[in-house]
Amino acid sequence: MADPAVKAVNLRKNYGDFVAVDGIDFEIQRGECFGFLGPNGAGKTTTMRMIYRASPVGSGSLLILGHEAAQGHRDRAIKGRIGVVPQEDNLDTELTLRENLQVFARFYGLSKAQAATRTDELLEFVQLREKADAKAFQLSGGMKRRALIARGLLGDPELLVLDEPTTGLDPQARINLWERLRDLKRKQATLILTTHYMDEAEQLCDRLVIMDKGKIVAQGAPKALIREHVSSHVVEVAVSAQSGRLQSNGRVETPGVSSDGVVASVSELTSMAKRHEQHHDRLLLYVDNGEEVVTRAAQLLPDAETLLRRSTLEDVFLKITGRGLIE
Repeated sequence: MADPAVKAVNLRKNYGDFVAVDGIDFEIQRGECFGFLGPNGAGKTTTMRMIYRASPVGSGSLLILGHEAAQGHRDRAIKGRIGVVPQEDNLDTELTLRENLQVFARFYGLSKAQAATRTDELLEFVQLREKADAKAFQLSGGMKRRALIARGLLGDPELLVLDEPTTGLDPQARINLWERLRDLKRKQATLILTTHYMDEAEQLCDRLVIMDKGKIVAQGAPKALIREHVSSHVVEVAVSAQSGRLQSNGRVETPGVSSDGVVASVSELTSMAKRHEQHHDRLLLYVDNGEEVVTRAAQLLPDAETLLRRSTLEDVFLKITGRGLIE
């Protein structure tokens, strides 16, 4: 097996007394898409910044494309082999799309002729050739994100870092961007991705880590994490519509109405689940026999709304940390 693209051992980063990254270990193999997930403040952005050399390593080892990043004098050698797609749209709005890319290409040492050729190739790749002479401010949000990917690829990087690349995009623009990233994967590019969209992580990432409070709390392939930490399906039962508000003790708060029958029904449903959670007026049942539980819920609570869905990475995170990924 080839050496990993990135390898961290006991990687740490402090800001004064605040520990942003707390002694984490991970490996990113060449040619895979690797994700960093976690709530705001979890340490994932700090980790990403150390990888693309925007922030120095605090302590520990961070090997990037064969270079030890803790030795700051190797930064130039590392940066020349990494492309970055930032979260913010920082294109020069007064330049055309073609000019944005050609100016940036000079930072990679490309000649004027090479920059022109490379720009045309990448605009074709991200399907923006017809917008080459449009000013950046004239582009839609999805076009700008694709333009940033093209800019990140100008130096033909061995490693592409993408910080929440589809934030704020409509569904059609997100899917279009996913296709460009899948094209890169087919070309054996190594991608590092942060995202708050769980469907995006499941679609694109070969492996990922979930971070919380500076630590890695889970890691592996998305499907493997779901199998390991939660059931295959979740049954959601909303009992508020005609039955009142579900309380933490399983009772339903409806003035003048006895809730004993609902309590018994909830108790039976939870006994059928591997695990359950109660959130205000919703009962979440983590099950492997979803259709059976849905049928029984309809019999026991005919006035309740019931939904059967596939378990997701967000369910994994809720189980591990008790918090949503965007908190």
